[in-house]
Amino acid sequence: MLSKNNGFFLLELLLSLSAWFMVCLFFIPLLIDLKSQSQQLEVDKKANQLLYEELQANLIDNVILTSYSISHNGLEYKINWRDIPGKSHKEVCVKVEKNAFYAETEKCATPE
Repeated sequence: MLSKNNGFFLLELLLSLSAWFMVCLFFIPLLIDLKSQSQQLEVDKKANQLLYEELQANLIDNVILTSYSISHNGLEYKINWRDIPGKSHKEVCVKVEKNAFYAETEKCATPE
C-alpha cells in the first residue's frame, strides 16, 4: 500500500464510472417501460370511466343514443352506440385509436 493517500486514482474513478454505467444500462429501459405502462393504464382508466358514465347517464336519463367524441389530454375518445346482432338492445363502446405512444383500446358494455 502507498503511504500517501490523497484521493482516487484514475483506475478507481474509471471502475466506479463503469459500475454506474452498467447500473444505468439495466435500470433505464425498465423505467421507460414502466412509464409507457402507466400511460396506457391511465388511458384504460379514462376509457372505463367514460364507459360507465355513459351507461349511468343512459339508465338515469334514458337519453337518445348518439355517437360522439371527447378529447382528454390530447387523446380522442370515441363513444358510440351500436346494435347487438340478434338482440333488441344496444351496447356502448369507448374507443381510443392507436398512435405512436398508445395501443388501441376499446371497451364495450351493455346497459342492464
